[in-house]
Amino acid sequence: MPKSIQSVQPPLKFIPQSLNPIVLQIAQWFLPFFLRFRTRPWLVAGIVEIEAKNAEVLAQLYQQFQAGKVRFLLAFRHPEVDDPLCMLYLLSRIVPKVAKEKGIALQYPVHSHFLYDRGMTLWAGDWLGWFFSRMGGLPIRRGRRLDRQAIQTARELFINSKIPIAVAPEGGNNGHSEIVSPLEPGVAQLGFWCVEDLLKAQRSQTVFIVPVSLQYRFMNPPWAKLHRLLRKLEIDSGLSVQSVDQLSSDQPQEIDYQRLCRLAEYVISEMEEFYRRFYHQNLPDAPELEIIERLHRLMDTGLKVTEQYFNIQSQGNFIDRCRRLEEVGWSYIYREDIADIHALPPFKRGLADWIAEEADLRMRHMRLVESFVAVTASYIKEQPTAERFAETLLVIFDMLSRIGDRKKMPARPRLGWRKAQITIGEPISVSDRYFNSQGDRQATRQAVSQLTKDLKAELDRLI
Repeated sequence: MPKSIQSVQPPLKFIPQSLNPIVLQIAQWFLPFFLRFRTRPWLVAGIVEIEAKNAEVLAQLYQQFQAGKVRFLLAFRHPEVDDPLCMLYLLSRIVPKVAKEKGIALQYPVHSHFLYDRGMTLWAGDWLGWFFSRMGGLPIRRGRRLDRQAIQTARELFINSKIPIAVAPEGGNNGHSEIVSPLEPGVAQLGFWCVEDLLKAQRSQTVFIVPVSLQYRFMNPPWAKLHRLLRKLEIDSGLSVQSVDQLSSDQPQEIDYQRLCRLAEYVISEMEEFYRRFYHQNLPDAPELEIIERLHRLMDTGLKVTEQYFNIQSQGNFIDRCRRLEEVGWSYIYREDIADIHALPPFKRGLADWIAEEADLRMRHMRLVESFVAVTASYIKEQPTAERFAETLLVIFDMLSRIGDRKKMPARPRLGWRKAQITIGEPISVSDRYFNSQGDRQATRQAVSQLTKDLKAELDRLI
């Protein structure tokens, strides 16, 4: 989440990818350090072990890719901000090791280009744009308006680059290792465009999309640290800390679940009153509603407050609405209609700053909603594991921290050493689907939609 914006900003610049072998090699050397230790407040880190299932599938695909027989895209799950580091470890260490064991000859580097949200540099700093560019990264603007420059560059890389491309089809991290958010259709569309572009170039490579699942587990369940984190959240929210003796259960997980539900209900009630009193929203008391229904009603209210300010209609699911609000909000802050911000007279500059600051404040409602899009009523109840407790508590921690201190990025608590489990799914042939729908625009649209559904089903299966 970016720091508070108090003045108008120039448009976000497109940063061309400029893969640098030296930067890549240095990053690969320091990768275990980056995985283990936190180098930025917003990184969770603490990853001491990474395992991969079916890595031989990737090794074989890279061999065919380097031989000019196939093109492929890695469609990876994006539950945490650590995912890109784990993907770098998979490609730079695990795949070459497996290839050597299996006698599969690969050329250096075993790497990929990757798409990342253009807004990441806003909260991480300009250095990240420089670094991602040298690592082969390509920035893309999320939203309904097509980022033509990024898409055209991605298409060019997909068919001509010496390395494949990686994309997170969920469009952002949802904080849940065992829930796949709705997928955006862009990944499937890129696959179909690649087949089309190869045919125009009279090339016969087969195009694949490779599903990649990432999940995280604690080396040892950190129940004591989770108890302390839950207590901290109760105190920070203003909720009286409830004694364990007052709760009726012999199972520590059940006690934590009762306290978590109590905390969630309290925070939701406070936010409902906040929107009633200060934003004049109609949120009648509804004791008959389940807590998840109240949360969704609250999320809808938060988005409506922002949509009303920007004068746009509520359309689509929560993720769709968040993407659209981000796009509109950025147009108020990063002004493409102003040739030179510094040349504005003081009066016009003051108005532009005013609008930018207010737009940033309104977008914070959307940012809070964005954090909760994957939260469900049954996630912990079905499997009360330390991982699921931790993921849910961290979502609440992020919310309370962002509201309590808007001047800096909250540093997430370290809960313990973790291991990452990466699973390579069965490659999906895009070429076969393209030829089955060729010549019919409606059939192609249906094929893109079906490929997106099949990709999500495969990612769900890999969990």
